[in-house]
Amino acid sequence: MALIPFDDRDGFIWLNGEMVPWRDTKLHMLSHALHYASAVFEGERVYLNHIFKLREHTDRLIKSAKILDFEVPYSADELDQATRDVVTKNGIVDGYVRPIAWRGSEMMGVSAQQSKINVAIAAWEWPAYFTPEARMKGLRMAISDWARPAPNTAPTDSKAAGLYMICTLSKHKAEREGFDDALMLDYRGYVAEATGANIFFLMEDGKLHTPKPDCFLDGITRRTVIDLARANGYEIVERHIKPEEMAGASEAFLTGTAVEVTPIQSIGDYRFTPATCCKTLMEAYDAEVRKAGRTAQAAE
Repeated sequence: MALIPFDDRDGFIWLNGEMVPWRDTKLHMLSHALHYASAVFEGERVYLNHIFKLREHTDRLIKSAKILDFEVPYSADELDQATRDVVTKNGIVDGYVRPIAWRGSEMMGVSAQQSKINVAIAAWEWPAYFTPEARMKGLRMAISDWARPAPNTAPTDSKAAGLYMICTLSKHKAEREGFDDALMLDYRGYVAEATGANIFFLMEDGKLHTPKPDCFLDGITRRTVIDLARANGYEIVERHIKPEEMAGASEAFLTGTAVEVTPIQSIGDYRFTPATCCKTLMEAYDAEVRKAGRTAQAAE
């Protein structure tokens, strides 16, 4: 498939309160965010023209900015409306939305308290890449050399751009070695998450175990799937999981805005068989996001 650069596309991006032609949204090379990673972002999905859990994502963007010591210069209502406008303007039916807020180029140095805070929202078509049958084959994952940092060493409660560099390094190495993704442990050596998604295991006790998110994001999709799992009769156990405990799991899957619910077939030497639990929650999540879209359409 031919690569379509993200700086050379048709459409519009909402930038600091205005709809700007896609190719005209430029970033100066001396922007603080480019040098010091002072940026926060979100990833949202559009299903049937409806942005799933938009307000939860908007609230998290604003919270992430506060953790990085800056204020997003728009209210949650204004950001929600701008996001809906971007989706409508670009004619997105099933797609992805990327809001981002960052410090600009007014000051260059570690201190940038007078820098302008910029906000942009882009959206593009993103249909399902895999059929449910293909997803059920499961991902092959490596175990990363990098660990999620301790809460007193990085702003781990924020969706901050700088936290993702080790994710990129981990995923690149995994892909070079023939894997789909990588599992990251935390600073204590416990199972944490994949490079951009939370993780669940169906253990021998018949319960779904998932790492306690005390040094990485408690994902919005993660919380949604927890609710769906409980509705389907699964008990959820949130705890610290040692890597060797993966030997006692029969099924495993990732959750996230991009991956939705995606089964795993292996993590390093540990093997899993995607089966009833993965299929049930894949179907339940697909139904949930589509139901939200249909409900929004009916209300219009």
